Amino acid sequence: MNEVRVRFAPSPTGFFHIGSARTALFNWLYARHTGGTFVLRIEDTDKERNTEEALQVLLDGMRWLGLDWDEGPEKDGAFGPYFQSERGTVYQEYLDKLREQDRVYEKDGAIWFKLEGERYTAYDERLKKEIEKVKAEPIVIEDAVRGRVERAEEKDFVIFRANGEPVFHFVNVVDDISMGITHVIRGEDHLSNTSKHCELFKAFGHPYPVFAHIPLILKSSGPGKMSKRDEGALIEDYAKRMFLPEAVRNYLCLLGWSPKDDREVIPINEIIELFDLPGINKGNARFDEKKLSFVNTEYVRAMPLETFTWMARPILNEQGLVSEDFDETRLQAILAICQPKVQSFEDLPGFVSYFFKDDFAYDEKAARKVMKKGDPLKRIEEFKAGLASLESWDSASLDALVAALVETHGASLGEFIQPARLAVSGTNRGPGFNELILTLGQAAVLKRFDRFLETMAQETPTD
Repeated sequence: MNEVRVRFAPSPTGFFHIGSARTALFNWLYARHTGGTFVLRIEDTDKERNTEEALQVLLDGMRWLGLDWDEGPEKDGAFGPYFQSERGTVYQEYLDKLREQDRVYEKDGAIWFKLEGERYTAYDERLKKEIEKVKAEPIVIEDAVRGRVERAEEKDFVIFRANGEPVFHFVNVVDDISMGITHVIRGEDHLSNTSKHCELFKAFGHPYPVFAHIPLILKSSGPGKMSKRDEGALIEDYAKRMFLPEAVRNYLCLLGWSPKDDREVIPINEIIELFDLPGINKGNARFDEKKLSFVNTEYVRAMPLETFTWMARPILNEQGLVSEDFDETRLQAILAICQPKVQSFEDLPGFVSYFFKDDFAYDEKAARKVMKKGDPLKRIEEFKAGLASLESWDSASLDALVAALVETHGASLGEFIQPARLAVSGTNRGPGFNELILTLGQAAVLKRFDRFLETMAQETPTD
């Protein structure tokens, strides 16, 4: 088998759409699965939209997802240049080949590709006039995803505009031929272009590549393909929201492909081993940010603590919660009990902020819930007295104290723990209770109990 060569050929517009990212990913996966070559080719002939800044957004997004290319920008190979704006001589060479075969002609300043076949005229209802059509041989391909596909072109088509710029269909085929591309893996919306492309492949005497038209990504609700205007559509937004790139990449793999079991969190090396074109689904994939968030949470919680701390420190520093010289051992101790509960780095500052400051606010909903049950201020007074007398600050001593308080005062466990959690954190969620109390430390807990008693005595929340 010849070496597999696949390509991702985006037009840099300043956005890296999730659909484009999934196309890049599937090409990258197939190249890595087969030991082939992944080519990044830039369609930058639109001079107004394709700026250096727009290109940087694309390249940064590819790197963020870990989609390293073997040939392309900054990685020249034997088939460059990899920017269409630099390939004018190549396009002229291939245009000359078509001229030699009498397969092109000029009309209205543009250059048209001439189909082969019986020509006839027919009335076009849309244009309200007679037009020339061609009865060309149908194009038949065995698409690696869609199966047998049959299409036929009925009209000649433009390959160079009147302003001299080559058209997408022409440069796409010329680049695939001249770069030795063996497999074209692209979105299903390009299926309608395939007959034009195959007509050009035939005209150049070149065999078709293997086509694999992958399913569309539908917006999270309602009909229609996901566009850049839909929420969650841009890769750069996930980077800004501090999602883990490996989690986003993992989720994108599941948009149109599955490992044939119920797993959703799969190591990338295993995905590479399992990924193949017959495993791609025919049906369209629906984007689900809840599932993406779930996958991201699983990756966050599975990180080594040292890595989690290394990533968390600059985020907490930016929020003014920790200084550059904040004790690493103390920080790790705090994050160790929070990591199993936190959902994302985006949520991290809000989840852990009370560890680093004493003037936190009390969550109104949580406070209403706590203050309407029993006598929470009395329970805090009783708990405070017990904690102040503890000789050992450990989990066993804390368990024994709480058990004694429950028995002595005839109260439930929740009557002590719920107001205590609110008093030391301002919320009713967080790490395990014992871990929370012990990590804060005896002096900090007692100080926060005093603040809670003073605040709630002045203004008890009401329904």
